[in-house]
Amino acid sequence: MASETPVVASPAAASPRRRRRRVGERLSARRYAATAVATFVVLIAVWWAATAFGLVDPLFLPGPDAVVAKLIAQAQNGQLWSDIAVSVYRIFVGFLLATVMALPLGVLMGANAHAEAALEPLIDFVRYMPVVAFVPLTILWVGTDDAQKFLIIWIGTFFQQVLLIADAVRQVPVSFVQLGETLGMGRAGILMRIVFPSALPRIWDAMRICLGWAWTWLVVAELVAATSGMGYRIMTAQRFFATDTIIGYVLVLGLLGLVFDQVMRAAGRRMFRHQRAAS
Repeated sequence: MASETPVVASPAAASPRRRRRRVGERLSARRYAATAVATFVVLIAVWWAATAFGLVDPLFLPGPDAVVAKLIAQAQNGQLWSDIAVSVYRIFVGFLLATVMALPLGVLMGANAHAEAALEPLIDFVRYMPVVAFVPLTILWVGTDDAQKFLIIWIGTFFQQVLLIADAVRQVPVSFVQLGETLGMGRAGILMRIVFPSALPRIWDAMRICLGWAWTWLVVAELVAATSGMGYRIMTAQRFFATDTIIGYVLVLGLLGLVFDQVMRAAGRRMFRHQRAAS
């Protein structure tokens, strides 16, 4: 009786299967960019179709061509660049003040249980107060000049940053601290040479998230009490039913926020690439 030899199909003869993507697996940079661009293209196409076929009154939603034409006109007369410069300046100063004050306080709360117990409930209490409710108070306190915009940005981002920074410090592995103690380092040395550098990538991500909130609170402040800036121009356009200007400036705000976010994201990848790779 002849022995039967099992036939093993070669890899080439087997039908190719598409590899299943694992949960949480990241796309390549090229595929990520292509998908993101496709999303924007689809949204713009839907917007154009809704206006081109008369599905929406142009008074409420002008077409992309009308919005782009208005932005070009605003850029040519210099108004757009002036408004952008004023708003970016306010964002930079207000957010920088909030970050400089939140950083040491957040690190202290994350590293010291007594500071956490003393400050976290208070900061939690304040951060749940709506920032919009502070706008009339800030006008009474400091007037309607740039200081009021800085204060609104500070209120909207400082308390959030403190808690996020403290949480980033708490996520540093205990083994890192124990290593410093084994080497005979003091508490200050462990905090500054081990804990803070280890938490810095997460702290940077917290700052990037809070920067997005800063744009929201800036526009809120400029909508209520301002004579310049992106929010002020939106409010002025609303009085004259200039919907193309409103949508154009909203799109510019979104673009500015996206640019700032991507710059911080790229800077974080470059600064902390060794730490992220190790983790």
